[in-house]
Amino acid sequence: MSELRLTPDGEPLLGVARGMKGFLLDQNLPARLTFEPTLPVTPAVTLGPNPTDTFLWEYARERELVIVTKDADFSDRIIMRTPPPWIVHLRFGNLRRQEFHALLARAWPGVETLLRSHKLVNVYADRVEGIS
Repeated sequence: MSELRLTPDGEPLLGVARGMKGFLLDQNLPARLTFEPTLPVTPAVTLGPNPTDTFLWEYARERELVIVTKDADFSDRIIMRTPPPWIVHLRFGNLRRQEFHALLARAWPGVETLLRSHKLVNVYADRVEGIS
């Protein structure tokens, strides 16, 4: 598990805490969450019918958003880039809606902590990991 890393002046590495402006939920996720993240949430379904991954990437990059997705393509893309956007990759199988929300609500405080110093956060059923 990664630790929170700071610059010499005490700022989170990459300035992530200052840069993030919200979360963009990919199309394959419920449009509403049963808990409230600390930043605003935009469901991709509000951006038009079937937005492409490239459209979502650019939309999130321009607005300094974190893409929350189950799509591995976003994780692959962020490895070669510097944020924004940032990626939260949900790497657990299909769950019933109530189980999905319960797992995400339990993991979310760790997700937001890791986003302060990591460009990619992987959420598994049993753990949350950050990748710089």
